[in-house]
Amino acid sequence: IPRLDIKSSNLIKSVRLEGLRKLGPPSDFAERYYETGADELLFSDCVASLYGRNSLLEIIEQTAANIFIPLTVGGGIVSIEEAQKVFRSGADKISLNSGAIRDKTLINELASKFGSQAVVVEIQAKKKSDHTWEALYENGREHSGLNVVDWAKQAEAQGAGEILLTSVDREGTTQGFDVELVLQVMDVVSIPVIVSGGMGKLDDLSDLFARTEVSAVSCAHVLHYNELNINQIKSFLASINKDVRL
Repeated sequence: IPRLDIKSSNLIKSVRLEGLRKLGPPSDFAERYYETGADELLFSDCVASLYGRNSLLEIIEQTAANIFIPLTVGGGIVSIEEAQKVFRSGADKISLNSGAIRDKTLINELASKFGSQAVVVEIQAKKKSDHTWEALYENGREHSGLNVVDWAKQAEAQGAGEILLTSVDREGTTQGFDVELVLQVMDVVSIPVIVSGGMGKLDDLSDLFARTEVSAVSCAHVLHYNELNINQIKSFLASINKDVRL
């Protein structure tokens, strides 16, 4: 699942959620990923919560008109009304982080209204000195005080249909996935877990899939900078006996 983080009208990329670099029009990248076999696309307005608005609606409308795979959209969703705007623009699923941490009833409200299958909870996990992880929000700017494993359990209990698990320490580094983090979260939830943060080379997938049963992988850096393409990734997954749509 290619991940497209957006600021204003630009696709951006960061390292550990810091030092944003503009890469160009997100629609160009989205169309390329669709044409080369992406299974889904993940869009996130990474400053939406900071400014109290989601600037993705027009981008999603344009994307949905030309792309026919599921679109997950996150950023600044704090109410049923905001979620409805995102769904009307063409999203198939919504992703929550800051809104769900601030309002512990939000996940349940949205799952009751739109169905759990349409509600993804992103957990931005930062490792602490005691080897546990804390959930961050506001695109990594704020500390929630929530233990990631506990928060994952709560999110599922409140109606989340999927967990998007992002390692802040690995995000944008291409140093491989935080498999220990993934294992601890998957040990306490039964819903699908999508792993994000750290993909750098194909062997990173071998390590992840040898040790975990994650449902999907979300990538940004290696795709945006043309270090790998979707066909290479899918062919590799097929070679290690993973069920992928080629």
